[in-house]
Amino acid sequence: MIIATGRSPRHVGSIADHLVDKLKSIGFPQVSVEGKELCDWVLIDAGDVIVHVFRPEVRDVYDLERMWKVALPEPATLQ
Repeated sequence: MIIATGRSPRHVGSIADHLVDKLKSIGFPQVSVEGKELCDWVLIDAGDVIVHVFRPEVRDVYDLERMWKVALPEPATLQ
């Protein structure tokens, strides 16, 4: 899974278009795209490769990176 950020809806859409073209050209024939209407969050599903392209504000809201954050135990406090 790849998570990327574009600066604006137009930038997000351009990144998505470029990635879809590139994925198809290197041998990923089945590429599905969702979210191109608004370009706030575009999901590109190429089977073995999943790409999320967000606008910064939307990326902050969904915070997909939290799936890989390790919850550390709270440090012991001295009393």
